[in-house]
Amino acid sequence: MIEFSGMARFIALLLFLIFPLSIQGAALVPAPPTLKAKSYLLMDGDSGRVLVEHRADETLSPASLTKIMTGYVIAHELALGTVKADDEVTVSVKAWRTGGSRMFIREGTRVRLEDLVRGIVIQSGNDASVAAAEHVAGSEDAFVGLMNQQAARLGMSHTQFSNVTGMPNDTHFSTARDLAQLSRQLINEFPVHYAMYQEKYFTYNDIRQPNRNNLLWRDKTVDGIKTGHTKEAGYCLIASASRDGMRLISVVLGTDSEESRARESEKLLAYGFRFFRTHELFEAEQVLETAQVWYGDEDLVDLGLEEKVVLTIPRGEYENMQAEIDLDQVIEAPLSVGDVVGRLRVTLGEETLYESSLVVLSAVGEANVLKRTWHGIYLFFRSSFSDQ
Repeated sequence: MIEFSGMARFIALLLFLIFPLSIQGAALVPAPPTLKAKSYLLMDGDSGRVLVEHRADETLSPASLTKIMTGYVIAHELALGTVKADDEVTVSVKAWRTGGSRMFIREGTRVRLEDLVRGIVIQSGNDASVAAAEHVAGSEDAFVGLMNQQAARLGMSHTQFSNVTGMPNDTHFSTARDLAQLSRQLINEFPVHYAMYQEKYFTYNDIRQPNRNNLLWRDKTVDGIKTGHTKEAGYCLIASASRDGMRLISVVLGTDSEESRARESEKLLAYGFRFFRTHELFEAEQVLETAQVWYGDEDLVDLGLEEKVVLTIPRGEYENMQAEIDLDQVIEAPLSVGDVVGRLRVTLGEETLYESSLVVLSAVGEANVLKRTWHGIYLFFRSSFSDQ
């Protein structure tokens, strides 16, 4: 059970009231599986905690996993309103001639942007990727600029894109960690767009093509994300599944077959769901403590966090978490919403799982002259006696 320790400035909170669990002992967590892949990573989709990693920062060719960013940029532009899902996109010669996996769009025809997006997500269409990029940004090169800007914004520090399709290029690379972060952002930021990734078939121009992610047929909890393959990249798969309110994202890069990428992804997901659990500890702006205020027109102020707190820990370890609140010794008015007056830290053993500022949730104005004078005298004598 989480316990808050310390005295004086350490205020007790009972997280156990939020999660009334009764776990007998801590579960044992074995070493993660070793996969037959160049690089891999397993991340919790809610907390972002990395549960397993192997060469996760090695730059590799992402192949068609690139199209996750292509789709992300389109979803972002749709959300901004710069383009619309029912826009009619004229297919250029360049898009029509793009090789590799295809949606089979024809030069000079007009295709709804939403259909192109499905062609990208489900059919992994290189032609659809180029056509959509040209419509959104005017040219593929300009769209690639947007991709790299978004990569920088998302903290994908070891990623660089040079095209929208994932075709091999020395200046086109990413890592398992960066791709996991992108996938997590896509899922959480654009859930409507992400819903396409679980669709098993898409038909265009009377050609029905299946989603290349065969885990969608093998595991009903899997709802995405994307496959990739080139000679340089090998067989790659980013998969995501949700079970009992917990979402995991697995990234497997550089396996030797379609079956291998699916099998190795299943191993990662099975390990994560079996031995870890995600807990939502606090809501954003939830009142965690009510503290004394000096010189204020109110004597108490509510304190909390600006963000929701979600943590992923080994199963059976919930009761072993500890949390501490460290408040400022004297909290003085005036106070505005968001003012920092302390910190919250959650630990498990020697590991700090979470640390953040504790902020004011309700404004407090200054008291009248008489009350301010009385508080000043009281604090003066309290400080004088405490120093002796």
